[in-house]
Amino acid sequence: MVKEYILEGLCCQNCANKIEASVKSLEGISHANINMITTTLKLELNDGYYGNISEEVKDIVCKYEPDVNVLEKDEDIKRSVIKNESILESKKEIFQIAIGASIFIIGLLFKTNPTIQLLLYLLSYFILGFEVLQRAFKNILKGQIFDENFLMCLATVGAFAIGEYAEASGVMLFYQIGEFFQEMAVKKSRQSIASLMDIRPDYANIKINGEIKKVSPDSVMIGNKIIVKPGEKIPLDGIVVEGEARLDTKAITGEFVPRKVKVNDLALSGCINEDGVITIEVTKTFGESTVSKIIDLVQNSASKKSVTENFITTFSKYYTPAVVILASILAFLPPIVLGQPFKDWINRSLVFLVISCPCALVLSIPLGFFGGIGSASRKGILVKGGNYLEALNKLDTIVFDKTGTLTEGVFKVKNIIPENSCSKDELIEIAALAEYYSNHPIAVSIREYYGKNIHKEDIKNYKEISGFGISVNIRGKNVLIGNDKLMKENGISYTECKDIGTKIYCALDGEYIGSITISDEIKKDSKSTISSLKNMGITNTIMLTGDNVEIAEAIGKELKLDKVYGGLLPEGKLKKLETLYENRNSKQKLAFVGDGINDAPVLKRADIGIAMGALGSDAAIEAADVVLMTDEPSKIIDAIKIAKYTKRIVWQNIIFALGIKAIFLILGAFGYATMWEAVFADVGVALIAILNSMRILQMK
Repeated sequence: MVKEYILEGLCCQNCANKIEASVKSLEGISHANINMITTTLKLELNDGYYGNISEEVKDIVCKYEPDVNVLEKDEDIKRSVIKNESILESKKEIFQIAIGASIFIIGLLFKTNPTIQLLLYLLSYFILGFEVLQRAFKNILKGQIFDENFLMCLATVGAFAIGEYAEASGVMLFYQIGEFFQEMAVKKSRQSIASLMDIRPDYANIKINGEIKKVSPDSVMIGNKIIVKPGEKIPLDGIVVEGEARLDTKAITGEFVPRKVKVNDLALSGCINEDGVITIEVTKTFGESTVSKIIDLVQNSASKKSVTENFITTFSKYYTPAVVILASILAFLPPIVLGQPFKDWINRSLVFLVISCPCALVLSIPLGFFGGIGSASRKGILVKGGNYLEALNKLDTIVFDKTGTLTEGVFKVKNIIPENSCSKDELIEIAALAEYYSNHPIAVSIREYYGKNIHKEDIKNYKEISGFGISVNIRGKNVLIGNDKLMKENGISYTECKDIGTKIYCALDGEYIGSITISDEIKKDSKSTISSLKNMGITNTIMLTGDNVEIAEAIGKELKLDKVYGGLLPEGKLKKLETLYENRNSKQKLAFVGDGINDAPVLKRADIGIAMGALGSDAAIEAADVVLMTDEPSKIIDAIKIAKYTKRIVWQNIIFALGIKAIFLILGAFGYATMWEAVFADVGVALIAILNSMRILQMK
């Protein structure tokens, strides 16, 4: 069972990590994850759990973040949390900072009376820092000591204790200013990422008894007819039953060229109707629709954290206590050993404490990965988690399916060679009838070439033989149609076709009657994609196909693939992938690119399963780790570029944050850095790192 909660007002990533860890430790919880973009806590409960999980969650959240409101998940609440980040709260913070800053400045100027000056500093300090002091005190009572509130209180109260009044009050002022801008940057980042997923329709125009009513998409049932007017989002998946229109699909596929739909065409939710009024018969409820699956997929991608994210979470857990211990040693050991005054070394230790907060890393790293996932989704590339985005950087081998991946998958009859007194017309008719029930592209091409009406009562005992072809009875005669293996399996003597293409052999009552050659064109961007992958450092490009070796090698040669394996049954593909997987460099990753339906086992076995052309395909979205919503192989290049750019930004933040902190810690230890520099090393660095993470969203 899955439960979800909205943690309204949660902004601290460090606190979110602590809440997540505590909830995970509860009895009956198999998994817990907090998505900071949507401020959503998602729980997976063990079967048979009967506890009051809501109350336990609220107690834990209150322990770490007393001001956060815990709400049961509701879609409307969820959207308002993402979009409307408390404007009133922001105004209150601005007013508080303005009053505190004014009193602090007056204190700086009021030098005639030290007592009044001290009172002004204290008043400014309490106006600015009361909530920080309150949170620190409550957390200490709960045993939660090592957080930014405790560190800031200890540092500033310590500064007052050693007579550095202006510094104590001023540091709290600039800390609050930095925190305000940092929080605003986080909110801006969250809103920017959320806007990429803002494809959920607000309503549906349902047609009932000739009348049109505006209703929630959740209330529309399969079979209902809905009207979509120009400028409106398509609320649910369905088939167009009336009208024509051009659809803006870029929110789903990343394509900027509109797609035209007419009667009997599939219309997907999330697309925008640019012109024309269309009537759609709903084929999926909203929960099963394309737009709903995409929203859930992108939002839930935060649950699959990258190695870097997990490392930073663990690192921050030990980093802050370690710095506090070092600060304590710095405060007391040198004065005792060297016989120097305590005041100077205590001041240095307080600087240490301010610098130690790991906010820059804890905030910016998850934002960076989610920004990369959001940027990819804008291009029609759905990445199911930061772990897969990170893994794309380590790709060494990419294995491709052929049909529908590197080739168009739109087959055309190229040649018909009848034998044994069978005419071309008779051969194509028998083939069309035999392929009547098949949805395979080859079958479709044969039926399209035949172009006549088929009476299904002529067809009986239809049976597909996996990896071979079809056995069927047509007008009382037994027909076998398929590859050469089918002929050999049934002991039928046949004439081998020499054409380049997919060869279909046909036998009637055990007698061979001819062959049909089907051709499949290579996609226009396949060749450039393979070339670009090699330039990006992919050392092995391999193709696995069920098509015959001759066709496979011809396509592989044209595309300049490294290896080609043809004539593989579905289980043969999986076995070959296992062999490739075992022989790869253990530090590198292997990806398989397929259509996501026939290749589901292979997609799941690869380090990264990439489903190609998965627009509207539930099987593809379910099976793959990365879903390309269009038929373009070049989307793989975009996915790798986004992954590499995300990695570059993330490591810039790590090196920058740790580097600046290390420099200021050393400067602070030797007495060259004051509280002012320490505040920059904390909130300033965090702000810069967050703004740097936001650059991922601007990637072209």
